[in-house]
Amino acid sequence: MDFQGFVNNLKSAALSVGETFTPVLRESKFRETGVLTPEEYVAAGDHLVHHCPTWKWSTASDPSRVRSFLPVEKQFLITRNVPCHKRCKQMEYDEKLEKIINDDEGEYATGDESGWVDTHHYEKERTETTASTPSIAPPPPVTETAAEEESDSDDEDAIDLDELLESGALDEDDPNRFVARPESPTGATDGSAEVEKIRTYDLHICYDKYYQVPRLFLMGYDENRRPLTVEQTYEDFSADHSNKTITVEAHPCVDITMPTVHPCKHAEMMKRLINQYAESGKELAVHEYLFLFLKFVQAVIPTIEYDFTRAIKL
Repeated sequence: MDFQGFVNNLKSAALSVGETFTPVLRESKFRETGVLTPEEYVAAGDHLVHHCPTWKWSTASDPSRVRSFLPVEKQFLITRNVPCHKRCKQMEYDEKLEKIINDDEGEYATGDESGWVDTHHYEKERTETTASTPSIAPPPPVTETAAEEESDSDDEDAIDLDELLESGALDEDDPNRFVARPESPTGATDGSAEVEKIRTYDLHICYDKYYQVPRLFLMGYDENRRPLTVEQTYEDFSADHSNKTITVEAHPCVDITMPTVHPCKHAEMMKRLINQYAESGKELAVHEYLFLFLKFVQAVIPTIEYDFTRAIKL
């Protein structure tokens, strides 16, 4: 076991001990602090499953992992085979697409470092605008020389097909002809062509009893459905978050270690987003919590295209 694995196991053990001694939250503090009770987590999960059918409830892998404060059949949420078409480093950075999610004034005012920078907040709007405005190139102007050449070509004699056949010109291979090449097993036609390698992810949303918020776990696979290494998975995390909020820890309901978005700042950030939602004249109901949570997580994994069909605009 390497040093990082030892540290991850130590963190998981410490969190497990912390959860054991942390009482289950019974009183709703959703609006005050951004946390959820287990009952509110289940209600929000039911709402997500109803509106986004690719999300499903799942049970624990074995009875010893069942968490008693949650229904047996609703231990965590899962969506499978979520496409990830490109790596984060392939995304072109444009500061015009950024939106800083932060409070500048009031009770929850914070410094610049603790704010959430959504690096591709306006990407969808730009894509839709580009798609709805097709560009049509104007025809090239006809010059006098071109007009004369076209006129001369019209005066030339037509080709005699009988003479062409007798000359044997048709038997020769045209060097400019198209020749189809068989594709290789990976879909590449030659070594220089860069083939898009589509990864897929299984995403899990668990309830973290210690932090009292939802927590996202990820399991990635390559184009041949082989599990990704931790290093490969980090290629699909935003560089601004990969070394700060991503850890590798034991899944609470399944006997496996997976990368996870650490929830230590989730409640603070969710409270901030709830405040901004209220400032726009709207009130977020507790059962809509996970939609806002998924929008927040999208800044961490911008290239993983999970089902998020209900729009939450800040």
